[in-house]
Amino acid sequence: MTRTELTIAEVRLTPILVADPPLLNTQGVHQPYTPRLIVEVVTEGGVTGLGETYGDTTYLDLARPLAGALVGRRVTDLNALPLLAAEVCGDSPAATAAGAVDVGGLRGVQTADKLRLSVLSGFEVACLDAWGRAAGLPVHALLGGKVRDRVDYSAYLFYRWAGHPGGRGEADDWGAAVDPAGVVAQARRFADTYGFGSFKLKGGVFPPKEEIAAIRALAEEFPGRPLRLDPNGAWSVETSLMVADELKDVLEYLEDPTSGTDRMAQVAARTEIPLATNMCVTTFDEIAEAFTRGAVQVVLSDHHYWGGLRNTRELAAVCRAFGVGVSMHSNTHLGISLAAMTQVAATVPNLHHACDSHYPWQTEDVLTERLTFESGAVAVTDTPGLGVELDRDRLAALHRRWLDDDGSMRDRDDAAAMRAADPEWTTPAVPRW
Repeated sequence: MTRTELTIAEVRLTPILVADPPLLNTQGVHQPYTPRLIVEVVTEGGVTGLGETYGDTTYLDLARPLAGALVGRRVTDLNALPLLAAEVCGDSPAATAAGAVDVGGLRGVQTADKLRLSVLSGFEVACLDAWGRAAGLPVHALLGGKVRDRVDYSAYLFYRWAGHPGGRGEADDWGAAVDPAGVVAQARRFADTYGFGSFKLKGGVFPPKEEIAAIRALAEEFPGRPLRLDPNGAWSVETSLMVADELKDVLEYLEDPTSGTDRMAQVAARTEIPLATNMCVTTFDEIAEAFTRGAVQVVLSDHHYWGGLRNTRELAAVCRAFGVGVSMHSNTHLGISLAAMTQVAATVPNLHHACDSHYPWQTEDVLTERLTFESGAVAVTDTPGLGVELDRDRLAALHRRWLDDDGSMRDRDDAAAMRAADPEWTTPAVPRW
């Protein structure tokens, strides 16, 4: 490789709006369209690397100065990315206003540092993709090499409506799922279509007894299969313990039943069901208290807000040292992110739980060919870089949707989307039950 092949000549940022189904959570419902940001890092040698991250306005405001600052640097200069991001974004209004960006309120306390990490993760992935393409190596080789040839994923089940209020958004044929029968039917379709062998239900939507009934129905339909329930911190300590006791014989783990490390520690001390989190442990600074107090037994990494693929590997190593399990969280994402997840997951020795993925819910993508699940897994490609190619026509169409939007969809707001159906809706206080 020459210096030209590795030096960044241009960084392109393309915000897009992607169709999203009416999936329910404790905050409200997904909007008809969700913002994502596609990052392209172009080298002087003509190699283009791809990245993807959140596309909300506040993330864009940080991404733009970082994109400019990367020109002239090498795609291999990854250790300098956090310092560069802090330098060019540290005093920006976007970083200062980070508390206003919470991705639907479902990823824990937001800070300026977390916001910067979420932004630079897209750039790090794009740099790794460009580096791999230039070197003729898959990204997993740049991370030390794969330890598995396939990465298992879990079916991500949601309570959902048949369609968005007022006929907004894009129609699909999934129908409503607002009771145990609907959840089971959804799970059966996921299993038959994609071969998923484990199932996670997004809870915090209905009173806990109703969600217990849904898990029980899943256990009856899929005996012995790993099941998970995630109410996004909607329950009190006592309610969490009640649910844990009711479902102790069927749950693989209970994810963020209550909010905050202190409450999670109280629940963990009184139940044998492992507790997982992607809310109270989302940065390295949050690890010490959670691990020393035994508040969590599984950390669900998300390379977007942990700062990239290399930080994901570092997190896995820390978890291994403390005997804490590790898997992967998912938010609404496209194929670039799924490819990145798969590449890094292939390198993590202690990945003992199937990863989450929203990807089957996304009917739109920016790739020439969608990634596929076979027997519930994605094959780990040895193609240089991430192993995916950009469909520029599709990217342009989704960007036009972003340009044509009146601004109401450019920032994810599940509570605002819920108010389209219920004008009196307000974000519930926690604990909700």
